[in-house]
Amino acid sequence: MKYKAVIFDCDGVLVDSETLGNRVLAEMITDIGFPLSPEQAVQQFKGGKLADCLAVVEDQMDAKLPADFANQVRAQMAKVFEQELQAIQGVREALEAIPMTKCVASNGPEEKMALTLRITDLSRYFDGRIYSAYTVGVWKPEPDLYLFAADQMGVHPSECVVIEDSKLGVQAAVAAGIPVLGYADHSSPVELESYGAKTFGSMFELPALLGLQSSLS
Repeated sequence: MKYKAVIFDCDGVLVDSETLGNRVLAEMITDIGFPLSPEQAVQQFKGGKLADCLAVVEDQMDAKLPADFANQVRAQMAKVFEQELQAIQGVREALEAIPMTKCVASNGPEEKMALTLRITDLSRYFDGRIYSAYTVGVWKPEPDLYLFAADQMGVHPSECVVIEDSKLGVQAAVAAGIPVLGYADHSSPVELESYGAKTFGSMFELPALLGLQSSLS
């Protein structure tokens, strides 16, 4: 096998939450008088820390958001996730086919990851190896989270591979010295490649890219 461990981002890689989450964010920001489309939200905020996203909104609005706005957004996202969230197409089959140690490493809070992985029944593939930037105290594009994940699995960074879908995540993996595969189904392959990822468009392709077998059908 080419790698000893696989590190997955969560939102947009394992679960189709980027579109849903940014839709909620766009709707709530629009409701307070600052029109923002879901497409604009995805383009601006994909893979980012919620606090950083809201800081950008405040800067663009030239006004402060309500003090508890982030908590309101998270609560509404949780409701929408419970009703609508799905696993990324093909990811369950890919996880079944990958025998190496696997973990999740995300800019999101651990509670959010636990929720989305429970809803989509993907938790069982990771044996509790769910790592949050909130635990490390440093967020992508800094490399710390991915270095922490590799250390927790007892694997040298060069023996891991990261599966990402955002430029922030690709930058973090490259800075950590970890090879990165960029899932570009809802992202620009050119952008991800420009930051150092090898891109692919379907999770059914992932086992072959990891040197395991031909693509899943």
